[in-house]
Amino acid sequence: MKLLIVDDEPPARAKLRRFLVDMPGVELIGEAGDGASALVAVTARAVDAVLLDIQMPGMTGLEVAAALPPAVLVAFTTAYDEFAVRAFELNAVDYLLKPFTRERLQACVARLKERLTVPARAQQRQGLLAALHSLQPMPGHWMVSHRGALHRVPLAEVETAEAADNYVELHTASASWLDRTTLGAFLAHPAASGFVRVHRSAAVNVMHIARVAPLAKGDAELTTVGGRTVRVSRRYRDALLASAARLTAPR
Repeated sequence: MKLLIVDDEPPARAKLRRFLVDMPGVELIGEAGDGASALVAVTARAVDAVLLDIQMPGMTGLEVAAALPPAVLVAFTTAYDEFAVRAFELNAVDYLLKPFTRERLQACVARLKERLTVPARAQQRQGLLAALHSLQPMPGHWMVSHRGALHRVPLAEVETAEAADNYVELHTASASWLDRTTLGAFLAHPAASGFVRVHRSAAVNVMHIARVAPLAKGDAELTTVGGRTVRVSRRYRDALLASAARLTAPR
């Protein structure tokens, strides 16, 4: 894979060189310190992928990415995570948040190589989505891919999260979102700290609980503020009530 480094800071370029020099299958074909030079380098030489800083004088990395030929893969490097959504919209393969480790860069290079051999947009989109989730770039939000675009869903508006095979369905009062992750993985993420599992296949945002009514055999039925009903199994009922009391208590 022929790789171009683009960063306006010489120490950052030197670090990338040091990390990349011994990686098998990687050929460093050059460096650029600004966006205009990067576009010239891509035009002059056969480039497979670019490690591209976002904040640079003149053209930003986002502007450079938008001007690159479609066949050139992009992995962004930046010290600022607020650009994550825009990076996704530009079909970046990965998003490295500085300071990153050699191992994290190796994982990025592996993703770039995979995209060279399997240019499937769906795989690209899912890989970056996983990276964004791991970064938690927008606290209090969840990133979901829907009809080819990325949507930022405020978790405060989500009433329930329900398992659907290898997906999780996030339900607000007015919309539903399907994300390719498991319910367990969703609940393990720090952004989902306000959710409590109420059933093997369902969790609820305790701030949206309107009513919990007992059923036979120790089960219960939960109703959200938006009118959704969810079965509460006996196994999770006590934990739900304890969590709801703790999280809704006056502070």
